[in-house]
Amino acid sequence: MKNRFAPFVSVLLAASLLSGCGAVGRLKNVGKPPKMSAAEDPVAPRLEPSLGNHSVDDRALAANGQRQPDEGRGASLFRTGGGAFFRDQRASRVGDIVTIRINIADNAQVANSTTRTRNGSESGGIAALLGLESQIPKILPGSPDPGNLVSTDSKSSATGVGNTTRSEQINMTVAATVIGVLPNGNLQIRGKQEVRVNYELRELVVTGVIRPEDIARDNSIKHSQIAEARISYGGRGQLTDAQQARWGQQIYDALFPF
Repeated sequence: MKNRFAPFVSVLLAASLLSGCGAVGRLKNVGKPPKMSAAEDPVAPRLEPSLGNHSVDDRALAANGQRQPDEGRGASLFRTGGGAFFRDQRASRVGDIVTIRINIADNAQVANSTTRTRNGSESGGIAALLGLESQIPKILPGSPDPGNLVSTDSKSSATGVGNTTRSEQINMTVAATVIGVLPNGNLQIRGKQEVRVNYELRELVVTGVIRPEDIARDNSIKHSQIAEARISYGGRGQLTDAQQARWGQQIYDALFPF
């Protein structure tokens, strides 16, 4: 009996140790606010200025005090990627910033009802078979009737009812950075925002692909116009921990088979 339950006990002990490691990590953060993740290096390639405006190049070179000679500058008034007299201020290149307006107000309700009933019966026999039907009582036990050898009856029924109700509402704005330009001109974007209030950290991550044509004049775009959108909204902190079940209860729910 002892050997029979040994694997099960070993699994419980291993799960308890792994979960205990997480508990130790949480003990180290008692009384401390959740840490913010380190900000990633912004994607900002150097732009070649035009004769129309050298302010972009001047700001880029102000950090190290160096300046390129004038002969190295572009000679066009309207060079692509350079500061010109007239240029669309909407995001279009790697490193540009676009505003994402998230306005999710979804309500969905699905109700399904299924009923199935099936009845079947079969009967068969051999009244005459070249005289061989007389040999059937000798082969089969009892006193079988050759005219009524097979008789089956089956019945099955199933009923299923399902109901799903969902309601979501998120209204917020986040700035995202263009991290890539696809061959067809579409833009890959990624935005991350963290706000910490007391001991609770709220996180918002938005990634996806947008069309430059969908960007409004104020350099903003709706979340519904983002393809392959991945919007993650959550948090870390004391309130989030209080809403989760204890690690022991989670292990019990995962391992208990009934």
